[in-house]
Amino acid sequence: MPLAFAAAAVHAPGITGRRETATEQQRAVFFEAYERLRACLEAARLDALVIVSAEHFTNFFMDNMPAFCFGLAEDYPGPAEDEPFLKIAKTRVPGAARLARALATAVSEEADIAHSQEIVLDHGFMVPLHLLTPRMELPIVPIVVNCLAAPRPALKRCYALGRALRRAVDARPERIGLLAAGGLSHWPAVPESGKLNVEWDRAFLEDFLAHRRDALTRYSEDEIERDAGPGGHEVRAWIVVSAATEGARGETLCFEPIPAYAVTGAIATMAV
Repeated sequence: MPLAFAAAAVHAPGITGRRETATEQQRAVFFEAYERLRACLEAARLDALVIVSAEHFTNFFMDNMPAFCFGLAEDYPGPAEDEPFLKIAKTRVPGAARLARALATAVSEEADIAHSQEIVLDHGFMVPLHLLTPRMELPIVPIVVNCLAAPRPALKRCYALGRALRRAVDARPERIGLLAAGGLSHWPAVPESGKLNVEWDRAFLEDFLAHRRDALTRYSEDEIERDAGPGGHEVRAWIVVSAATEGARGETLCFEPIPAYAVTGAIATMAV
């Protein structure tokens, strides 16, 4: 069955942990868009949701940092962060283990991937899940991308992964959704925290919606670091989803710069 849902959204911990620090207008625009995305997700009647997000030294460190890792577990604990910080209660999210194994097997014919049955979900997964599936009933397949420690996977490899993932999804009988979580420009845990590059974000989002492969994969590591900050490397998750939805019409649900959350509140869907 063809892909039944596709979207991308930011996952900054301040979204839930410091919700009230944004202005009333910013909160209204941003959380209304997340509600619209939730309605789209529910309308898709999914059997499982594949979530592509970034590593934050939650599961891997410098002794072992895979470029791409598929979670294969029956369920996943999360969030890794303390509840007072993230404002999300500890829980276990159901996994789609059989589907995950099938997708990983199919994708591995075209891309080198790692896999794990011990993935822990941090804010990169739990913030969007908390807002989109608060009852935590929808089974997931987490894919962790190294957006943190150089050498990171080349942007072209992320695009290739997305194409391979789409072929694997379309070969399955389940109703499957795909969500990228992360980005766009941000400077986390550094003195520049709260800084945004709104023009960079807008240009990237336009390329994402139009599936412009050459534009999405043109950035060097240094260019991303300079123009989008250390957190800007998380656009790799968005690149995976853009590649997996080639030919689909994209729509921006929200583009609201929110310095209090240290990120531009970007949310987009693909009409797959």
